[in-house]
Amino acid sequence: MTERVTGDQVKKIIETNLTAPEISPFIKAANLMVTDWLDDSGLSATHLKEIERWLAAHLVAIRDPVYKSEKTGDASATRFGTAGLGLDFTPYGQQVKVLDTTGTLGDLGLKSASLEVIDFISEA
Repeated sequence: MTERVTGDQVKKIIETNLTAPEISPFIKAANLMVTDWLDDSGLSATHLKEIERWLAAHLVAIRDPVYKSEKTGDASATRFGTAGLGLDFTPYGQQVKVLDTTGTLGDLGLKSASLEVIDFISEA
């Protein structure tokens, strides 16, 4: 499927030194994920476009981290990416989780576990 967003649209929500064409691989990856996992979700085309835009920004932020806070005197900087793993790694990924009302993208990579209880009676 064709990408739903452009590099210029992604750049409207993330400050980056990458040019719009350089953002293309991140848009392709975001498009693949949204198309594969959410196309049949019942979410509107507009909704999917917005998820794709924020997901592309998340991927850009992983490659080209944005400064959360800067300090000039005694040079100090804090980068995004201290919140957690996966989509929680950037504020853009956190927004993807809010936009994806199905919870599908937020659940990716989560391990599932099961527990089986065995009834064992010991005869002494």
